[in-house]
Amino acid sequence: MKIINELNEKLKDASTLEVIEFFLNEYKNKIALASSLGAEDQVLTDMILKTDKSTKIFTLDTGRLNPETYDVMDATNLKYSVKLDVYFPKLDAVENLYKTQGVNGHFESIDNRKNCCKIRKIEPLKRALNGLDVWFTGLRSSQSITREEMKLVEWDEAFGLIKVNPLINWSEKDVWDYIKSNNVPYNKLHDNGYPSIGCAPCTRAIKDGEDIRAGRWWWENPEHKECGLHKK
Repeated sequence: MKIINELNEKLKDASTLEVIEFFLNEYKNKIALASSLGAEDQVLTDMILKTDKSTKIFTLDTGRLNPETYDVMDATNLKYSVKLDVYFPKLDAVENLYKTQGVNGHFESIDNRKNCCKIRKIEPLKRALNGLDVWFTGLRSSQSITREEMKLVEWDEAFGLIKVNPLINWSEKDVWDYIKSNNVPYNKLHDNGYPSIGCAPCTRAIKDGEDIRAGRWWWENPEHKECGLHKK
């Protein structure tokens, strides 16, 4: 898509903050950050709210999050004097999910797991993105093999809008250096071996030497480890 190529060319030498400022200025009121409340998204939350506090930042409450995730949500609201927008899955869809594949049916097959993600994450995300032209994500290319080819600016075919990945070239050290130097609230599970955090049943701590997303859907092969929020 021409506009995507033009934006990538225009911003190829821009700093992360310059990228954020550009999109907040160009797409004001038509842009949002989708936050998982993980380390990368907390960095972006800090940068965005320091730039324009009126920017929409939302998160998805799947109904199966860790207590520590709610703690960082609360800490974020308090630190920045905001209220993050929270989107939930539809009640009837969750009830039907339990009837058809049980509470933990996502362990039984990839199709079951993706169906759970679709109900708990994809459908609420579609509602959250409705009416927007751009969404920010905290994706980094070094996070997994499914993200190596991602660019700073992409066209999100699945949701029909521009996706911006301001931290795409950041290292894990870059993320934590920023968090520490700016006193950014973060999920305390990160201190206990959880570099990537999703729903409680589908996330575990990783072992030394494992890929940073090894704890996400650990029973699946690496090439399957996306929920559908970030399709290529």
